[in-house]
Amino acid sequence: MNPIIAILKEHNVSDEQTKAVFQALTENPLMAMATVQQLGIPQDKLQALMMMLMQNPGLIKEAVDELGLDFSKVEAAKATLNK
Repeated sequence: MNPIIAILKEHNVSDEQTKAVFQALTENPLMAMATVQQLGIPQDKLQALMMMLMQNPGLIKEAVDELGLDFSKVEAAKATLNK
């Protein structure tokens, strides 16, 4: 299991909320961070999760694939941010 999804499940984040987080990551990564912060994950775990999200985009792709979402939207969002 993807480590990001594992952390979310460890803190009782529902499958629906998990999909919403990754949907947000594919559409607007900056707004997704606010969504992640509202999940009730303890600060230490939240900080580790945020670092994982920022430092390893490959994990986001793996999770998006695992959840059956569209990764091309992540690539489009990244391109927009890098302009």
